[in-house]
Amino acid sequence: MSSSLVGSRYNFYVARKAPDQTRDYFDVLPGDVEETAEGDDLVGYVHSYEVGSTVDGPGIRFVGFLTGCLLRCQYCHNPDTWHRHNGHPVTVARAMRQISKYAQVLTISKGGITLSGGEPMVQHEFMMHIFRRCKQLGLHTCIDTCGRLGDRLTDGDLMDIDLNLLDIKSGDPAIYERVTGHPLAPTVAYAQRLSELGRPTWVRFVLVPGLTDAYDNVELLADICAGLKSLERVEILRFHQMGRDKWHKLGLPYQLENTEPPDAELTERVRSQFRSRGIVVY
Repeated sequence: MSSSLVGSRYNFYVARKAPDQTRDYFDVLPGDVEETAEGDDLVGYVHSYEVGSTVDGPGIRFVGFLTGCLLRCQYCHNPDTWHRHNGHPVTVARAMRQISKYAQVLTISKGGITLSGGEPMVQHEFMMHIFRRCKQLGLHTCIDTCGRLGDRLTDGDLMDIDLNLLDIKSGDPAIYERVTGHPLAPTVAYAQRLSELGRPTWVRFVLVPGLTDAYDNVELLADICAGLKSLERVEILRFHQMGRDKWHKLGLPYQLENTEPPDAELTERVRSQFRSRGIVVY
């Protein structure tokens, strides 16, 4: 990572141009799931990074946004991170030089590093090299993940991740597949594995009117969360339109063009459904 990558998760960046047939852009390419080389020379692909975030884990965070994701969420605010090679190539050594500059302030603030995306597990080797090096610096480590590729990580890997921000898009498998194009089961399996291993977890749920807000859908998700022994909180993320321009720039059909953010009454109803099970909700 270098100073040229510092910015915002809402910056638009593509090294690979969207093809004429936009449907192809939705496809997962072979290069999106393969990695080569090892150690400090291992190359990862990074969209951008932010320093000073307070919404991606405890304390002040250094947040790296890695490229590559299997899911195609209807409300994705970073579709330019779907393909791994849309990112800037960065070696582990280069990334750690940048992170190390902030190690002291991150420690003092009781913060640390969060790897997000995209889906950081697409680049699991790069991700784990970064996390292990950060643990050597005494930094708190956090992953923002949908858990779809959780079986790529060993139990040992999970011990080097201090916190999982686990995005569960829906409690109803049919709605989950409608939202993401993928099955819910691998994410639930990952959540249960974290629970059995006692790994701290914050579940995140994006509340989208007309898509994920159905009472029964939320009830199903609340039931899943209530069964997680290592769950510390649930965060209700209100849908917004800050990613709409990226879909337009990529020439992709955006199904939520006219969807409004959830109002206060709906948001409170959803929060109360989780609270009714004794879950801490933000």
